[in-house]
Amino acid sequence: MDYVETGAAQPSVEVLPVRDVPLGGPRSMTVRRTLPQRGRTLIGAWCFVDHYGPDDVADTGGMDVAPHPHTGLQTVSWLFTGEIEHRDSLGVHAYVRPGELNLMTGGHGISHSEVSTPDTTVLHGVQLWVALPDEHRHAPRDFQHHAPTAVPLAGGGEGDGGEARVFLGTLAGDTSPVPTFTPLLGAELTLRPGATVTLAVDPGYEHGLLVDRGTVLLSGTTLKPADLGYLAPGAGELTLTNTADTDAVAVLIGGPPFGEEIVMWWNFIARSGEEIVQAREDWEKGDRFGEVQGYPGKRLPAPELPNVPLKPRGNRI
Repeated sequence: MDYVETGAAQPSVEVLPVRDVPLGGPRSMTVRRTLPQRGRTLIGAWCFVDHYGPDDVADTGGMDVAPHPHTGLQTVSWLFTGEIEHRDSLGVHAYVRPGELNLMTGGHGISHSEVSTPDTTVLHGVQLWVALPDEHRHAPRDFQHHAPTAVPLAGGGEGDGGEARVFLGTLAGDTSPVPTFTPLLGAELTLRPGATVTLAVDPGYEHGLLVDRGTVLLSGTTLKPADLGYLAPGAGELTLTNTADTDAVAVLIGGPPFGEEIVMWWNFIARSGEEIVQAREDWEKGDRFGEVQGYPGKRLPAPELPNVPLKPRGNRI
């Protein structure tokens, strides 16, 4: 396929490195983590990106994360394949299914469990976190579910460009009804073989594109599966090209620079090391985060705190 140079300057893309992290016990599944990292803490208010699968559950044992706590954040669960059972201390019992958003708010404190269902043979998806801004970081527990409709993406090349499922924010003429505490964008993109798609985006946002399947050319930079490409604010359009002869799938996230420093440790987000120490103590006492009903096992104990002070970190602008 031939690509035409337009002469227009394209935004610079920073490819963030990925690292493998075990999730769970001895038969742990492996997730690929691209956020946070030393060079970049946040993309907008997005502060955590885990990408996993496709995993054969017969080999990995699937997902079995016992009740654990969260503070100061929202969890965004999005699946490509499989099914996960969710239980939380708000009393919600729900399922995460492909193409459906489950968003949980753990401001002052919430606990939940995540277990792949017995019928799941292949598990494949992303787990994302959103940092709550200071004025809302003690928000009450909440849970939202949304199944976005696929909207078409016009593109160059043969046939249509593909489709988008907008689970947070606005893209391609579609807006998610799910409220957020800061402006956010979250969407699954499917690009047809050889298609080039240009997306109108908010120039005040920074963006990240996580490639799940295929190879995607983002503003002239090649992104392979598990790569997370970062773009600073300034561009009003993003151009994506699927260079393969099969569909490419990616997740686009974005938001205005967060502008606050945060402390992240284990499952907590706070503003100081002292707050992290208090959250850990509260979890060990078992009061602040409530109880998860229906999980057949014990809750996760908190790990030991590091020997070095936990310091706030923020965006590298």
